[in-house]
Amino acid sequence: MTETFKAFVVDEQDGKVTNQIKNLTIDDLPEGEVLIKVKYSGINYKDALATVANSKIVQSYPMIPGIDLAGVVEKSDTPAFNPGDEVIVTGYDLGTSRFGGFSEYARVKEEQIVQLPKDLTLEESMIYGTAGYTAGLAIEKLEHNGLSVENKEVLVRGATGGVGTLSVMMLNAIGYKVIASTGKDNAEAQLKALGAREVISRITKTDDKPLGSRKWQAVIDPIGGDTLSQLIKHLDYDGSVAVIGMTGGNHFDSSIFPFILRGANIIGIDSVYTEMKVRKHIWRRLARDLKPAQLHDIKQTIKFDDIETHINNVLEHKNSGRIIIDFEA
Repeated sequence: MTETFKAFVVDEQDGKVTNQIKNLTIDDLPEGEVLIKVKYSGINYKDALATVANSKIVQSYPMIPGIDLAGVVEKSDTPAFNPGDEVIVTGYDLGTSRFGGFSEYARVKEEQIVQLPKDLTLEESMIYGTAGYTAGLAIEKLEHNGLSVENKEVLVRGATGGVGTLSVMMLNAIGYKVIASTGKDNAEAQLKALGAREVISRITKTDDKPLGSRKWQAVIDPIGGDTLSQLIKHLDYDGSVAVIGMTGGNHFDSSIFPFILRGANIIGIDSVYTEMKVRKHIWRRLARDLKPAQLHDIKQTIKFDDIETHINNVLEHKNSGRIIIDFEA
């Protein structure tokens, strides 16, 4: 390997945040048993927020963003991994409190690394990234709570976002009838092409009735907020909502009736500190039964030197699909 390598570094001085590509050495990386030559990463909204002031995403400066990375083991001080192994790292505060994937090399603790499953390429693992992993984890937990292809439709909120788009695609891949909810007027054709049976407008809080009609057997919800109560009261018997995010707010009010009269469930999804046994299982599913035929259709591949331009596009909501950084492009 070369004596220096390139990394996209976010720093702060006197309240001002700066972003630039720097040359670093291996000694600049945090401690860890495994040195990875990064092949691919992806730009998530969380990564973009890490580059602006007062976002509260970065725990300490300087920081290399990138909550996802995939690459090849360069050096290992543990028998769990060998040079040449293809690996994935997501979660565990990567890119927020530990140097992340916007770097040609990363050093990571062995307990945070997943071997790349068969039937999945390094590039595909980053098309999924944390968004796809989170969607897969939500589907897994919903299925453990009774989600079945024989039952009613599954609603996906925020369907044009990262988690939403991949949820639509995965649910369709395994045979579920998917209803996609979005606030974007021009997204219907795209969402139907990705597998949605029907596209509806954004869910709003329409009334204070404790129960509504039984519409969905389950909901994947990256939005949260006050409208979560609308989802709960329209669940079918023993239905569940998988709560993933809070872009709509971090509080909601609900009647107790959906829970005691229909057996409603709220399932929290934490993709950051998932138990490694579960994490490996989800990645195996992403490589096989959850893998949609159109996975590559949602990617946009960029060069490492173009990171800042595309971060700005994400902040301005000008992007679509998954932005994949190819370090060898």
